[in-house]
Amino acid sequence: MHDIEHFLARSIIPMRLSVMSKEGWPVVLSLWFLYEDGVFKCASRLQSKVIAFLEDNPRCGLEIAGETPPYHGVRGQGVATVSEDGAAALLERLANRYVGTEETQFRHWLLAGAHEEAAIFIAPIRLMSWDYRKRMRSE
Repeated sequence: MHDIEHFLARSIIPMRLSVMSKEGWPVVLSLWFLYEDGVFKCASRLQSKVIAFLEDNPRCGLEIAGETPPYHGVRGQGVATVSEDGAAALLERLANRYVGTEETQFRHWLLAGAHEEAAIFIAPIRLMSWDYRKRMRSE
């Protein structure tokens, strides 16, 4: 588990999150994340479909992996809870991680809507890693 936690701490790539729509169809989307104390922390607009889907069915799948070879990453399943408490502060922490602390137009726009955010906390039920780096290296 230490290797997984190390990978998640240093990976600044979005999580691919799989949720179920109200019609029963799988939906895959990308979210910025932090992994702390064994929990994935994300944020999304209160009125977003992902929040409605997770409130209807909190079970989800996730993957954190790069898109270029050699492929490696972490995937799993978890149960999400949604909360308005601390969402604005979480969004700022996510912005610091993914876009930096420099005051840019995008960062300003993103944080201006922080009062409309919800925090998503995903407690993993199962996490697994895979690593094809050795296999994909040319000899």
